[in-house]
Amino acid sequence: MFKKQSLSITKKAFLFGFSAFIFGTGASFIAPKSSASPIFEHQWNPEPGYKKLTYLQSSKERLDRATYYFFLRGKERKENIIKLSLKVPEYFKAKIKSDKLSLCKVKIGGFTGRTSCIEKVPSLIKINNNQTSIDIFPERPIPRNKDNYAVVMKIFNPRKGGMFQFQGLSQSQQPGEIPISTYLGTWNVQVVKEAL
Repeated sequence: MFKKQSLSITKKAFLFGFSAFIFGTGASFIAPKSSASPIFEHQWNPEPGYKKLTYLQSSKERLDRATYYFFLRGKERKENIIKLSLKVPEYFKAKIKSDKLSLCKVKIGGFTGRTSCIEKVPSLIKINNNQTSIDIFPERPIPRNKDNYAVVMKIFNPRKGGMFQFQGLSQSQQPGEIPISTYLGTWNVQVVKEAL
C-alpha cells in the first residue's frame, strides 16, 4: 500500500515538474513533418487583436525544399478581397521568387485526402526588394463565400530555424470608398534543425 502510494506521488511530481519546465522555458512540441500546425504552441506576448491562421508545410526542416499553404478559409474573409499582402519577417532568410508563388482555391486535406490546389486564380504578384512584403492582385476579387483559398509558396527553408510570423492583410473596395488594408491574421511558421 505504501509503495503504491509512494509511486503515485512520484509520478505526479514528475508530471508537475515536466509541465513546469515546458511552460517555464517557452519550449514547444513540433507536429509531424506534414502537419498543418504545431501540437502545442506558446506565444509570449501576442499583440492585441492577434488572430492565428492555419497553414501547411510539406517540410519544417531547415534548408529542405518545402511547399507552404497559407490558408484563407471562408470564415476568415469578411469582404471580397481585391489585394492580398503577406508581411514576411526580416529574419526569414529564404529566397522567395514570384514564379514560385500562386493563389489557389484549395481543397484542405485531412484523413480522406491531401491538400491540393483545385483552381489557380490568375494574379499579379509583386515582392519588394528586401523580400519582406508579398503583394497579390487577383485578376478577379477573392469572393466572400465558404470556399477555401491559399497562397502557395515553394521555397527552400531558411538556414536558421525558429518561429516566423507571417502577417496577412487584405484590401476590399466598396463603391465610393478608398481601399484600406485590414489585418486578417498571422501564420506562425516553424523551421527546425531536424523534423520529427
